[in-house]
Amino acid sequence: MNASLLILALATFLLAGLVKGVIGMGLPTVAMGMLALALPPAEAAALLVIPSFVTNVWQLLAGPSFAVLARRLWPMMAGIVVGTVAGAGILAGDVAGVAGVGLGLALVVYALVGLAGLGLSVSPRREVWLAPLIGLSTGLVTGATGVFVLPAVPYLQAIGLEREDLIQALGLSFTVSTVALALGLLRVEAWQAGSLWLSLAALVPALGGMQAGQALRRRLPAVLFRRVFFFGLLLLGLYLSARGLA
Repeated sequence: MNASLLILALATFLLAGLVKGVIGMGLPTVAMGMLALALPPAEAAALLVIPSFVTNVWQLLAGPSFAVLARRLWPMMAGIVVGTVAGAGILAGDVAGVAGVGLGLALVVYALVGLAGLGLSVSPRREVWLAPLIGLSTGLVTGATGVFVLPAVPYLQAIGLEREDLIQALGLSFTVSTVALALGLLRVEAWQAGSLWLSLAALVPALGGMQAGQALRRRLPAVLFRRVFFFGLLLLGLYLSARGLA
């Protein structure tokens, strides 16, 4: 990695950590979106493994209900692991730009869902069969694009969790997705020693950005920031999709 790419990577994780600090998610999404402008998707995904793992474990352990959430969400988590490991070959191969287009489309869908403010609801009875399907779908999207959010985030928002429980559940889902992505990249030999050191170095700006984001969250209206964030992701997703199809 040359100096310009290194600067891009560090700036990316500083911004991604800032976003996560403000709204509780978004580090992998922002990192993949920006890094994919200059790197193949598999290389971009390899860089985000350690920053994503550490920041999400931090978020996970800060919540009050880990045991309860783990028992409730384990079918979803199992589906995430299976889908991610199975789909990692798409991300590593990036055949005819499929992974790049997939990443762009995932960002567009996520942004539209966020901008629309859709209020979905899932009853406890439906969780029994829906959770593993959501997990498997999320895993396949993660394995193919490196983005963890769809359809996991809308689903977790729809099952009626309290605010702190929701933040902790997001941390659990993203942590499992990160570990599964690392396993998938290892399976297809797309995670090299150099990526490990660069990913470790990216942890510093990610943590710094996350702390700054938490401070900013107390000053900036959350609704305004979320709108700007989702609109930016929409533009970035459209660009990546168009570039991949060109």
